[in-house]
This record gives sequence, structure tokens and C-alpha cells, in this order.
Amino acid sequence: MKKVLIAAMVLTVSMTVMTSCRDTKDKAEEATEEAAETLDKAGEDLKEAADDAADAMKEAGEDAKEMGEKALDSIKKAGEETMDAAEKAGQDMKEAAKKAIDSI
Repeated sequence: MKKVLIAAMVLTVSMTVMTSCRDTKDKAEEATEEAAETLDKAGEDLKEAADDAADAMKEAGEDAKEMGEKALDSIKKAGEETMDAAEKAGQDMKEAAKKAIDSI
């Protein structure tokens, strides 16, 4: 009877250990799946952040290009105005010289 009781106790402990191991395995699998989902989400977030950064850089480049074009237009206009003023000054000097020669 003692042997039967000991055998029953050993069998009970064995069943408990097996059940505990199965639960641990299930929990480990669940944790692994959750970790994989978290990594996938983090990867998607990183990709989205990289795309946003690329868009921002592209927009900044376009803004810089536009500002450069405006500056170039301003320089061109200033150069044209300077040339016009120099041409007018040359004509004024020519007329003044002509008047001076005529008055002599």
C-alpha cells in the first residue's frame, strides 16, 4: 500500500511538472509572438519616420532652390538696372560734351 501511495504521489508530481512545463512553453510562444509583433510595429514606425524625414529634406531642398532662383532674379534685375543707369549716364555725358563743344 505504501508503494502504491508513493507511486501515486510521484505520478501526481510528474503530471504537475508536465503541466507546468506545457504552460511555460505556451507562455514563451506567446511572448515570442508578441515580441515579433512589437518588432514589426517598430519597423513600420521607423520606415514611416524615415519617409517623413526624406519628404522634409526634399521640401527643404525645393525651398532652397526657389530662394536661390529668387536671389538670381534679383541679381539679374539689379545688373540690368545698373547697365541702364550706366547707359543713361553715358548718354548724359555725351550730350553734355556736345553742348560744351557747341558753346565753344
